[in-house]
Amino acid sequence: MFGLGWAEILVAAVVGLIVIGPKELPGVFRKIGQFVGKAKTMARDFSRAMNDAADDAGVKDAMDSVNSLKDGVRSVSDPTTKWKDFVPGSEIGKLSEERAEKAKKMHDAMAERAQNRIGSEQVTRAVVAKKAQKPAAAKKPAPVKTPATPKKPVAKNAAPKPGKNT
Repeated sequence: MFGLGWAEILVAAVVGLIVIGPKELPGVFRKIGQFVGKAKTMARDFSRAMNDAADDAGVKDAMDSVNSLKDGVRSVSDPTTKWKDFVPGSEIGKLSEERAEKAKKMHDAMAERAQNRIGSEQVTRAVVAKKAQKPAAAKKPAPVKTPATPKKPVAKNAAPKPGKNT
């Protein structure tokens, strides 16, 4: 799970020797060993209890029947019995002929659509060209607007008219 190698264990031991000290190191190793032993015992007891509960519930019988079904399926799908009457090349030839037919149909359909599109584009171009060649209809000339008589400029230094408040 953690993938500790001898190099990592050696580094951990040297660091432990420096940090803990040589006097207390045997006691620490003893405590670590007791802890690991208790953990293994608890794991073993838990596994045993789970197996006993599964046996009581009949899970083992169900697993046996599932495994026997798997064996039956394997024997049916055995490749040595499945391919006894296989003739090499027969299926491949059929598939390649079918694929060639489908490819030809698709190619023909795409070519026909392309021709239709090109034809419609040519018709559109011809219509646009005809419209451009037609002489423009006689349009009524736009009425010429004559400018109104210009207003007299107001003198800048003119005196205000009497009677108005400024």
